This record gives sequence, structure tokens and C-alpha cells, in this order.
Amino acid sequence: MTDVISDLPRDDRPRERLLMHGPETLSDAELVAILLGSGVPGKNAIQLARDLLREGMSGLRNRDAKHLEKFPGVGPAKIARISAAFEISRRIVNGVPDEPPAYDAAILGRTLVGSFARVRQERLGATFLDARHRVLKQREIYIGTIKTALVSTRDIITDALLNYATGVVIWHNHPSGSPAPSDDDIAFTKKLKYSLSTCDIELVDHLIIGAHGYYSMQDRDLL
Repeated sequence: MTDVISDLPRDDRPRERLLMHGPETLSDAELVAILLGSGVPGKNAIQLARDLLREGMSGLRNRDAKHLEKFPGVGPAKIARISAAFEISRRIVNGVPDEPPAYDAAILGRTLVGSFARVRQERLGATFLDARHRVLKQREIYIGTIKTALVSTRDIITDALLNYATGVVIWHNHPSGSPAPSDDDIAFTKKLKYSLSTCDIELVDHLIIGAHGYYSMQDRDLL
């Protein structure tokens, strides 16, 4: 075998074979060679992969970084790629849940406009966030009259505590169709922000949903 994979016929190169025929057609050494990316003087990536696989794929999985560093030419970049591949496999096999999505005003705002733009009653809901502003849970809390929703800051705080939230985004629709905040909206937002802060919970945003768009108080520096 040649010292450089690029010297091999194109049909024998692991990366090209994977793209043409699928990963299931490759040997363990060829798969690991793709992770390695390159070999060392005197050994191409496939030969180096075979050295790493002397104890099989399970043996490679159980080797720590200090052990892998003993192989000439296997540096931090190669070790990181191998470790990452095994960790991805472990998470898939063990059914590790995906990380929750981060709060994004544009994504949530567009979604809420699609759901509430034509609703004739005012409704208020909350999206509860963790310390990294990732979405934990979302729920509708109040349904009001055509003009107003009766809102209690106490109930919002209770829901936040029950969901172990450290951040809250509240949202409500305006049946009038305009997303512009009223004086009551601004006053309630300030009151809720203060009330949440006494429990070490951050009011991250207040979205107001209109017929054709939304208004983010965070984006307008009203929080």
C-alpha cells in the first residue's frame, strides 16, 4: 500500500468510496482513516488506522487521550475527531435527548403570529428558559375578552418556579391587529420584570403579536 492515500486509485480511496457507495461498504480501518484525515511519514491514514485498531473498535473506543498520544503522528486534532465520533455514537445508542433550542425572538414571533394573528380574544402565554436561555417549556396561561386578558404576575412566577426556569419570555396577542404596545402593556412588563427579579428569574422578552407581525420589547430596549 502507498504511503499517501491520494496515490491510491480513486475507487480505492475511503472518502470517495463512502460518497459513492455509502459508509456501510467501508472497513473499520477505512472509517477510522477518514476521521484521521492523514497519515504519518511511512504510513498512510489507513495503515495508521489499522495500528489503532489492533484491539478492535471497542479497544479504540476505550483508549483515552494519553494512550492515543503514544502513537506517532496522532495529535490533539486526530484524537478529538476520534473521541467526538465515539461520543456521537454513544449518545445515539443511549437515546440521549437533543439539547433544547435556544430562545430566538424571530422564530418564536413568527410562530406565534401564525397561531394567533386572527384570534379574536386576547391570550397570554409564557416560554420558560434555562440559564442558557434554552427553551424548557411553553404554555398558554390566560384567555381574556376581546379587549383584555386578566393577568396575575403571581401565577406566572409560580409556573416559572415549577418549571425550574431562570428566564421567562411572555407573549400576548392584540386582537386589534396592531402589535404596538399599549401603556398598560409597558406598565405590566415593568411590574412583572420586578416581581420575577425578586425570585432571581429574568424577564428575557415580551412579545406582542399582531395580525401581520410581532413586537419584541427586548429588541426595542423596553425591558
